[in-house]
Amino acid sequence: MQNKMAVALEDCPARLVPVGTKIIIPKDTFVTITQALGGNYTVVVNGNMARVDGTDAAALGLKSEILEFDSIDDSGEIKEEQIIQTLKGIYDPEIPVNLLDLGLIYNVDINQESKSIKITMTLTAPGCGMGPVMISDIKYRLSKVPNVKEVEVDLVFDPPWTRDMMSDEAKLETGLFF
Repeated sequence: MQNKMAVALEDCPARLVPVGTKIIIPKDTFVTITQALGGNYTVVVNGNMARVDGTDAAALGLKSEILEFDSIDDSGEIKEEQIIQTLKGIYDPEIPVNLLDLGLIYNVDINQESKSIKITMTLTAPGCGMGPVMISDIKYRLSKVPNVKEVEVDLVFDPPWTRDMMSDEAKLETGLFF
């Protein structure tokens, strides 16, 4: 994507890269969009890089991503298929593959009693500086799933990630299928 300028039409929630700290891009602030991937946008605002979730993109005059869930009912239960659907929409900021197909998500634990989700995940490398942003992306998106009250992400490095953990589709997308 070629860099594109935009102006915040309204206050826009974002997260600083790479630390994941929540910020608000004030209305009428100019930003430079440097990346659009997985429905999310990486922008430069006041000299800082930030991540804008696709669900908040309308605040920048961009097409918003609308999270629609395949199966909604009134049971009050967290649906595993909605969690999986949501995780498939969260992309690595540097690799055009979602975190699930990339093999970074090791476990999803749903606690119906507390209405919480615990994700166990890793990074492609222990020194990856984008870990806090990915954790922030996961928490932000999963908090939008019906009936979810709390999201915890546990970052682990054992077992270490290898490309064998990627789905076949992800290997094809990245050229690592051999």
